[in-house]
Amino acid sequence: MGIYLNPLNDGFKRTLNTNIYIDKSALIKYTNSCLYTRQCNICVSRPRRFGKSVNLEMLSAYYSRGCNSRCMFEGLKVSEIPEWDKHLNKYNVIHISMQKFLSNSKSMDDMLDLLRRSLLWELTDEFENVRFFDSTNLSRTMMDIYSKTDVPFVILIDEWDCIFREHRDDKEAQRKYLDFIRDWLKDQSYVALAYMTGILPIKKYGTHSALNMFDEYSMVESGEIAGYTGFTEEDVEELCKKYNKDISQMRYWYDGYRVNNNIHLYCPRSVVAAISRNCYDNYWSKTETFEALSKYISFDFDGLNETVSKLLSGESQEVNIRSFQNDMYSMNSRDDILTLLIHLGYLGYLFDTKEVYIPNKEVADEFVTAMTVEGKWEKTIDAVQKSKELLSLTLLGKADEVAERIEQIHREGCDPQHYNNEQALRYTVLIAYYYAREKYNIIQEIPAGNGYADVIFVPNFQNPDGIPIIIELKYDKSADSAIKQIKNRNYPDILKDYNKMLLVGINYDRDSNDKKHECVIEEYTK
Repeated sequence: MGIYLNPLNDGFKRTLNTNIYIDKSALIKYTNSCLYTRQCNICVSRPRRFGKSVNLEMLSAYYSRGCNSRCMFEGLKVSEIPEWDKHLNKYNVIHISMQKFLSNSKSMDDMLDLLRRSLLWELTDEFENVRFFDSTNLSRTMMDIYSKTDVPFVILIDEWDCIFREHRDDKEAQRKYLDFIRDWLKDQSYVALAYMTGILPIKKYGTHSALNMFDEYSMVESGEIAGYTGFTEEDVEELCKKYNKDISQMRYWYDGYRVNNNIHLYCPRSVVAAISRNCYDNYWSKTETFEALSKYISFDFDGLNETVSKLLSGESQEVNIRSFQNDMYSMNSRDDILTLLIHLGYLGYLFDTKEVYIPNKEVADEFVTAMTVEGKWEKTIDAVQKSKELLSLTLLGKADEVAERIEQIHREGCDPQHYNNEQALRYTVLIAYYYAREKYNIIQEIPAGNGYADVIFVPNFQNPDGIPIIIELKYDKSADSAIKQIKNRNYPDILKDYNKMLLVGINYDRDSNDKKHECVIEEYTK
């Protein structure tokens, strides 16, 4: 046993000893199926705080010959699988964190040299009876060990992509690193399994991956391991029942990520913090990923600023993820930045529709914070900050003041090229009512009565006695005609649990010189 070679199971032991634990051991069924196959190289990318390192500790405890972990896994989900212990503690495991080696190095050459020497030190010490052809060559030394012992290696690499985040502009260093990983792991008979985790998918040069032997599982394509990194809906429901927490609050704050389009993922750290501290709040860590959010949303590639405003208003936007080079410096388009934000956890992704969206309250708060820090979003932030007052004016029926506020936000928040776009008024209204998300579920273009209602505010769990709001938008007509349409097409029928509601009609006169906005608010009783 050593620091990196065949480590003890102390890390996973600590995990099992924590008060809040979700069993992800069924992942081992999948990794066992990959042993000795062409699918033995796995790269899992997830945002920070999603439980990647915990899974590596679990795999290390299961495979490492340096410990006896049977009692740990008996009773876990993996033990329900036939022959679950076939591979238990039978492999030479190398478990490393690239971040630790990078932090103790001055250059890429220095880091790779430190990594080689550290592993060779333990390998040659542990297998002192093996004759080594070249004890300074890592791959040949591991081949000699495998040839002599017939015991292959399971290689576990945490934060494999830290180089691409911390040395984002040093292409030569990145090439050296990728060459090292490829030469160490590709087509090597001593590798039974290589499992890497990080935030970013594998770096591409042009359209090709330098490590094309890896099967990748990311926030855009999660495959068979979709629910094993991150808490699923079922996991969170189980925790809420056990600790008497409100599942609606958990969904509001931390739900929203979709993998394979049908599996909901929650950030484990946020859920655990909310339970242990008995407080639903923003637990997002201010790491270098926050700096990336703040930096990249200030770029205006292909109308990125307008896209971010629409996302903040609750809309989803199409994105092409294919041009992304899987690093933090090759940003050549709006789509590259949006794709990076998916991998960093600041945007959710819908695979079927190829759309991005802001997943939950916690992340939306991070966007507002980043926009405030960046200083280029004064008008949008001003609209967000005034949205609480706008909701109050609406509930009080002050139609003229509501029209005046929306007109100001529309005028200041849209550039002239897009001002008369049919969707511009919609996302202007949604930004203007940003605070309403604290108290309402906001639904757009929902089938209602004999048509489609533009926007409906339905009181949520934080506002059980609230009054719902139906908003209809018009162009070059009148606010009164919007109210008539709500009634004539029976939009209120969709709100079956409510007898009273507010009807709000907003009209924008696109042809007038002063771009006049008009609002009518009417209390309606079925």
